[in-house]
Amino acid sequence: MSGKNIGYLRVSTLDQNTERQLDGIALDKVYEDKASGKDTNRPQLEALLEFAREGDTVHVHSMDRLARNLDDLRRLVQTMTTKGIRVKFHKESLEFTGEDSPMSTLLLSVMGAFAEFERALIHERQMEGIALAQKKGLYKGRQPALTREKADILRTRAAAGENKAKLAREFGISRETVYQYLKAKDSIQRQ
Repeated sequence: MSGKNIGYLRVSTLDQNTERQLDGIALDKVYEDKASGKDTNRPQLEALLEFAREGDTVHVHSMDRLARNLDDLRRLVQTMTTKGIRVKFHKESLEFTGEDSPMSTLLLSVMGAFAEFERALIHERQMEGIALAQKKGLYKGRQPALTREKADILRTRAAAGENKAKLAREFGISRETVYQYLKAKDSIQRQ
């Protein structure tokens, strides 16, 4: 019995696309997350793990698309292979079956460590670039979600007891952002 070919795609932001990932590979089912690799909330990955069965093959463009770090990579690959699911990383040309040799296990660890190291270097360079731009006065950071006037209106209405989820929808922000604005006002008043 041959299993299904399942694809897992992930991009970090909503404006990125997954077109280059697994292009030209025949897949029976595809799961796609739009979330940071460090994010533990990846609902489509969880759905894939729930759906995949013994004999299936999970296709992933590269290791860094699947896992947040080396420990996460090992755990996910082991979770799938112990259920009889193959995991194939196309960029690295590696496939894991659960019956892997010590060399395969070593390759998984080494390649995963390189991917983790590469992400750390990218982040470090990004932070250095931001610091340099700030010194030159070119980087102003992320713009606030609300103007000062709208933030004051939000705080007034929240203090009056309006539902925070409703306010978030109305102002086009997340509930977490609502709470950040309320918390910011509290810390301003204490000073």
